[in-house]
Amino acid sequence: MPFSPDRRNVLRTGLVLGAACAWRSVRGCEVQADFLRVVHPWTRATAADASSAVLCMRLVDVTEDDRLVGASSPIATGAEMGGAEPGRAVDVALPKGSAMELHEGGIHLGLTGLRHGLQAGREYPLTLQFERSGTVLARLSVDFTAMRFS
Repeated sequence: MPFSPDRRNVLRTGLVLGAACAWRSVRGCEVQADFLRVVHPWTRATAADASSAVLCMRLVDVTEDDRLVGASSPIATGAEMGGAEPGRAVDVALPKGSAMELHEGGIHLGLTGLRHGLQAGREYPLTLQFERSGTVLARLSVDFTAMRFS
């Protein structure tokens, strides 16, 4: 008698495989460093002639005092602080036990000297330099474009 899986087992197997695939993609935008975790580094899509882009991310699970002191990517010639004190060198204090969100409406990093426009859905290499955690290699996701209202 040939094996005939019932519908319930087929669905259960499909759900398990689907969850495993989804879990990997969700975890794919997180990078664990020595003393912290970098969550979802992202920027918005830009015009083809844009010269800069805002870089956002979350820095969580800080287990020892650390400091973000640099950022680089092959898509830009440099990085600097943005937000309250734009234009200065990258320097973000990360006290033990803290969580820091770098976002468009507050403190963030600015990628300067863009080599080309950034298209939604693309990813680019991103290197973050921490004082204690050292060099962290991440992927920079390009999300949707900014909405403009007249």
